[in-house]
Amino acid sequence: MSGGGGDAARALEQIAAELVECRRCPRLVAWREDIAREKRRAYRDQTYWGRPVPGFGDPDAPLVIVGLAPAAHGANRTGRMFTGDRSGDFLYAALFRAGLASQPTSTSRDDGLSLRGVFITAPCRCAPPDNKPEGAELAACRSWLERELDVLRRARVYLALGKIGYDAVGALARPQRASAAEMRAQRRAEDAPRLPQFAHGVEATIPDPRGGAGEARLFGSYHVSQQNTQTGRLTGEMFDEVLRRAMSAAGLRAV
Repeated sequence: MSGGGGDAARALEQIAAELVECRRCPRLVAWREDIAREKRRAYRDQTYWGRPVPGFGDPDAPLVIVGLAPAAHGANRTGRMFTGDRSGDFLYAALFRAGLASQPTSTSRDDGLSLRGVFITAPCRCAPPDNKPEGAELAACRSWLERELDVLRRARVYLALGKIGYDAVGALARPQRASAAEMRAQRRAEDAPRLPQFAHGVEATIPDPRGGAGEARLFGSYHVSQQNTQTGRLTGEMFDEVLRRAMSAAGLRAV
């Protein structure tokens, strides 16, 4: 982790220590551990992480990037979000261009990378088969995202990479985290906020996903997967534009 916020950093370290021991979802546990044993030929001499992957970044971050899940031979191998695969190559290069990352590459947990003003997390912490976690698995994993966000007290802007991340943030921004009286009041309100449909570049004001009384901004981008970046569905320019808007909303300036 990078940045200040000693209390937040210690709290995130405690969450990470508990998270990496999680075995709630039998299908995901079996898959992540099978991959770690079998390995990809290119990485046969490496020791795979093969466990749930904690969030990574600045404990004082006003901007939170929410992905999908660890890649089988990316974060499931290296143990750090978006590290060791093409998705990470794309994302961290963009963060470096924006002045949010200390270097444009992310290859291992000890490569010296640090982040400024941004924290990266995901709604699913284990590598899922075919990159498709089931609804019950996302529900079982939800508390880890909630706990991380509760620690990130400066977070006020969220950039979701793909629909699953977008929906995960939207779900936390709904009234189930409010009191019963607040839930009744919101149900009565004809103008209760609705989350816009996911699309690249979508932007919305939402209730604070951490359950507070305030508001937050939510931005959506196509996921930085090879499926999108190598086909031209998502270009560097497209992502940079959404990232700039999210940074502006978070009060972050490129350096």
